[in-house]
Amino acid sequence: MPLIKVQATKDIPPDVIAQLSTVVAETIGKPETYVMVSASKADMMMSGSADDAAFVEVKSIGGLSRTVNHELTIKICGLLNDHLGIPGERVYINFTEVPAAEWGWNNSLFG
Repeated sequence: MPLIKVQATKDIPPDVIAQLSTVVAETIGKPETYVMVSASKADMMMSGSADDAAFVEVKSIGGLSRTVNHELTIKICGLLNDHLGIPGERVYINFTEVPAAEWGWNNSLFG
């Protein structure tokens, strides 16, 4: 129940996926056992250019705020730049707070 979904113009190695999971858990303050990371390579164009780029979605039941979102933006952009060479100005990140009654897991809902 935090979910981070990354689409990038480059393959995302397993170690980067693991680091994203840890960063999201620690920054949002949720147990990593509830974090899901989805990563895929995608064709994309940003600002009229097909240069390397990424689109990231972060969804969570609670834990998101302006401060947390800003901190996650810094950390996610840093990881993508350091490991994939995608600069922060080529990354969009969307944050969504999801009501507990709208998130299912293990044959039930969180709220």
